[in-house]
Amino acid sequence: MSNGVLYSVADGVATITLNRPQVLNALDAQMIVQLRAACERAEHDAAARAVVLRGAGPAFLAGGDVAYFRANLARMPALVREGGTELNRAVLALRRAPKPVLASVHGAVAGAGVSLMAAADLAIAAEGTKFTVAYGKIGTSPDGGATHFLPRLVGARRALELMLLSDACDAQAALKLGLVNWVISAEQLGSETEAIARRLALGATQAFGEIKRLVNESPDQTLAAQLEAEVEAFARCAGTRDFAEGVTAFVEKRKPVFRGE
Repeated sequence: MSNGVLYSVADGVATITLNRPQVLNALDAQMIVQLRAACERAEHDAAARAVVLRGAGPAFLAGGDVAYFRANLARMPALVREGGTELNRAVLALRRAPKPVLASVHGAVAGAGVSLMAAADLAIAAEGTKFTVAYGKIGTSPDGGATHFLPRLVGARRALELMLLSDACDAQAALKLGLVNWVISAEQLGSETEAIARRLALGATQAFGEIKRLVNESPDQTLAAQLEAEVEAFARCAGTRDFAEGVTAFVEKRKPVFRGE
C-alpha cells in the first residue's frame, strides 16, 4: 500500500501529511482509509498535544480524485457510501480530539479540501492559495462536513454562495470570510505553522480540550446548559497539574511550564 497519508510526531506535535502530490493530493478510496487511520491515531496519541494537517507538494488537497470517479461511474453510489463513511470517521476524529488541530494550506484547496480544512480548529494559509467548494462543478453536493462547518464559519448565505456558485476565492478573501485565521507568505508558511503548532503543544492541553469541546457543543446547548457545562469543565481543569502550575506561575510572575497533565 502506498503512503498516501504520512503520520509523524515531534515535540508534542502530530503532523498528518496528505501525500499524493502528483495528483494534488486528490482523495481516492485508499487515501481516505489512510486519512481516517491517521486522524484516529492523532485523536488518541498521548504524545501529540497538537495536530497539524498539511499537504505535500504544490497543493493542500484538490478534492476527490475525479479520474477515479470517472473510471468507476457504474459503482459510484456504493463507493461514495463506503468512502464517505471513512471520511466521516476522519472528520469526527479531528473534532473529537482533545487537542487543537491546525490546518496549514497552500495551492489548491478544493472540494473535500475545504471540508477538511474547515473541520480543523484553526487554519493558516499561504498567499496564493485558491479555495473553491467545487462540488457543483461535477454535479454533486458536498461531503466531509462542509454543509455543517461552512454556515458556522461564514454564515448561511455566504456558505450557499460558495457551494452553489463554486467560485474560487483567494487567501485574503478567505481571511475576510473567516475561512482561515492567518495568511502568510508561501516562504514562511512552514515556519509559521511550526511556531503556532509549538505554542499549542506547549499549552495546557486538557484545558484546550475542554475549550474545544465547549465551543463545538455550544450551538446545540441552551444558555443554562452551556453555563453548567462551563462550570463542570472549569472544575475538571482545576484538578489538573497544569492548573496548579498556571496559578503558581501567575503568583510568582513567571511563565508557566505546562505538561499536559
